[in-house]
Amino acid sequence: MRYLVLLFFSFSALAQVSTEEIFPTGDKEITLIFDLKLAKDSRASGLLGKTSDVFLWSGAGDADAGDAFKYQPAGQTNFSAPFEKGKMTSLGNDKWSIKLTPRTYFNVPAGNPIVKLGLLLKSGDGKAQTEDFILKLYAGSYALKWLAPTESFTLADAGTSVSVRAKFSATSSISLKTGGAVLSTVSSSDSINYTYTLGAEKGKLHTLILEGTSGSNSLKDSVRILTKPAVVTEALPAGIKDGVNYVGDRVILCFYAPSTSFVYAIGEFSNWSALPAYLMKRTADGWRYWVDLGPQVPGKEVAYQFWVDGKLAVADPLTEKILDPSNDTYISATTYPSLKTYPTGAKGIVSVFESGATPYVWKTTNFTRPASSNLQVYELLIRDFVADRRYKTVADSLGYLKKLGINAIELMPVAEFSGNDSWGYNPIFYTAPDKAYGTKNDLKYLIDKCHENGMAVIMDIVLNQADYENPYVKMYWDGSKPVATSPFFNPSATHPYSVFFDFNHESAHTQWLVDVVTKFWLQEYKIDGYRFDLSKGFTQTPSGSNVDLWGQYDASRVKIWKRIYDKIRSYDASAYVILEHFAANNEENELGNYGMMLWGNSKFDMTRIAQGYTQDFSQASYKMRGFTNPSVLNYIESHDEERLMVEVANGGKKVFTAQERLERMKMAAATFFTIPGPKMIWQFGELGYDVSINENGRTGTKPLKWTYLQDSERAKLLKVYQQLGALKSSKAIFTSTDFTVGAIGAVKRNLITKGSEYVLVIANPDISSQAVSASFPATGLWYDYFSGKSFEVKNAEAKMNLLPGEFHLLTNVSWNTINLGLVPWSVPDFNILGVESEFIALQVYPNPAREMVKVDWEAFEAGETSLKCMDAMGREVFQKNLPQIKGVNSTTISTQNLPKGLYFIQVNTQRKKLLIH
Repeated sequence: MRYLVLLFFSFSALAQVSTEEIFPTGDKEITLIFDLKLAKDSRASGLLGKTSDVFLWSGAGDADAGDAFKYQPAGQTNFSAPFEKGKMTSLGNDKWSIKLTPRTYFNVPAGNPIVKLGLLLKSGDGKAQTEDFILKLYAGSYALKWLAPTESFTLADAGTSVSVRAKFSATSSISLKTGGAVLSTVSSSDSINYTYTLGAEKGKLHTLILEGTSGSNSLKDSVRILTKPAVVTEALPAGIKDGVNYVGDRVILCFYAPSTSFVYAIGEFSNWSALPAYLMKRTADGWRYWVDLGPQVPGKEVAYQFWVDGKLAVADPLTEKILDPSNDTYISATTYPSLKTYPTGAKGIVSVFESGATPYVWKTTNFTRPASSNLQVYELLIRDFVADRRYKTVADSLGYLKKLGINAIELMPVAEFSGNDSWGYNPIFYTAPDKAYGTKNDLKYLIDKCHENGMAVIMDIVLNQADYENPYVKMYWDGSKPVATSPFFNPSATHPYSVFFDFNHESAHTQWLVDVVTKFWLQEYKIDGYRFDLSKGFTQTPSGSNVDLWGQYDASRVKIWKRIYDKIRSYDASAYVILEHFAANNEENELGNYGMMLWGNSKFDMTRIAQGYTQDFSQASYKMRGFTNPSVLNYIESHDEERLMVEVANGGKKVFTAQERLERMKMAAATFFTIPGPKMIWQFGELGYDVSINENGRTGTKPLKWTYLQDSERAKLLKVYQQLGALKSSKAIFTSTDFTVGAIGAVKRNLITKGSEYVLVIANPDISSQAVSASFPATGLWYDYFSGKSFEVKNAEAKMNLLPGEFHLLTNVSWNTINLGLVPWSVPDFNILGVESEFIALQVYPNPAREMVKVDWEAFEAGETSLKCMDAMGREVFQKNLPQIKGVNSTTISTQNLPKGLYFIQVNTQRKKLLIH
């Protein structure tokens, strides 16, 4: 007699996908039925309400542990196009069906079993889709299916009756038992139907065992029914906090779960069963449940969940580690050594505790945070910054950032998110670092090394929304969205930019979560502050799809943010609080004056400037926006922006060469980063990264370009960034509040003053040369930083002739005396006109020239003259030295071998130089 393992043949209990057939097989036609309202993937919302344009994308598998999409139908190759063979039939009310015979539909070879199907529904263009469903098929000779109860573990009220129904695949001898007693027997039938009466005892587990025999085949399976328990109300023991508590060798779990009736702790300690010993006690306010699990083995990880109201098992929302059966198998042992094996008997994501774990020993204990007024932040996505995507590898790369003058890194979200490959803005567990990047101690090591190198760590945190696998989303769910009474979430977002499920920040329960989470990372991981994603979304003021209305001053939102800020500062008096807000300027100003910082997007303005257009850039100055404090963290690139190099390549006022684009990146950096106030670099902006944000999908993995470092011209761009970073870090004048950001026509002019010191940045973004008055704030000796040369200004209104893209960082103090070789113009090629009061006559003719050009100039003394010709990029075409007499001098230049274009001729006398084009 052989015993067969029971297979469940559909997800009818979940109802996302089911079959009309009780025992669907791979060799007979089956009808698949999908209920899209119950799909969990947020992308499925794009399928709701459709009456057409829904297609099946599917596969078949021949082994329980194998790929469910191993065999696929012919022609199913382009996910972004309709697959006509998989066209679904609408049943109305967001239900869809299709009929198919698996073996022929998927072309499975004869003799190969078909044990499961991999299924999902999608729109024709693939932009909307469900999650993957796995439908198991009947591949044996004998099976049974429970028709009631439909789940192996269910809950019922004490004293009630439950229906017990099952179907067998063949005529059988059937018996139903409990506790050794036979409840019913049926002979020569393929089904059983029995009514079982539960006793009056609450919290009692009833196990019903069903056995069937048909010929030489036998099978056995069971369902368990728990009567609703009587919950004990008892206050938390002293010192117990939300989450896991280690009290000596004992573990006490505390679960914040308002608006629920009862909770069991289940896990490896209970064999994943709801046992009376693990029924959690409830506090008098009904918001918390707790249980003492007793002594635990030190150093042993234990997996657990909370079974809520007899309906749903969820991981601990405040766990510091999860095990995810759908994603952990793709995490390598190099990234996460000795990752705990997913426990047998568990379902879904589980949480983990470890009593007696060895704590991380912090090596840097005296770190002083940089002043917020002069933060130089590097925004970094671990996935796309280092090839192996590990916290530890980033830690070993900090020398590169230190050379950039970076004093803070902003980590894009690292709290557990859905899947392993993400920007991180789809969070599911807020106090667990994502294992896709390494262990929690690896993250602590990264933070420790940052502090060792003088860098603060700012955590990008996503408390505006959560993805479906977040326990508080699942616990208060109506089948398609959060319930209206959810303690945490709005059924629909109050604003137009929500992607997942929108928190209600006026709720005391959401406020509890925000406070617990923000306190946790500051204290446990010693981070230095937060960048809050979509902070403008922290509002209950409805704006519908009206973006402008959403951005208007919102007193409720201001109150919410002041509360959060006050709480964070009560945990850590100097922690940074940075908002991605983009609301009305008066609202941002109020929050800035309160102590918060605001992201400042200068991308559009700098794009136009780098493209060669005239564009006001004054909003890059916090003063021009009316801020009293330097509270605006400005950037010209962020993860949300198209790359500046891509913009210049595709939308310039002219078609720029590759070299010209790099020169414009240097000009942009010098113009932007010298403005006082905190600044941010998005990773690889310093190398002129030119891969579009849309490559491989907006949030998809982008190629690493560390090979840029081997490109001598890109290396010059990097060194310009490094020089600017070093100046910002070392020169107090860049923290001055006495500065202006302006323009002289097309030419940008920034002036910083501190006492008698000045920094003057002049840049010509136009595609034509520009002769302008630099309006020097003082006469005397001045220095061109990048060339290391000095010159004397006798006339404050000295004229400068700037080539296209040319820029200069000028100071009246000597910071550098060598030519850094990073820009194609320098003294003596520095095109100052009027630095002295004498006048030299210069004529160039004919202009334009064909074969030759004649140059005449008048000199005040005899000596030697240097004559140079440069192209529009400032590159030297030729140079020659000539004897010079006092009076009129002449020479000719052949132009026959020069390509058509704009050229500059420069004559340097011993005391003077002139340039004309």
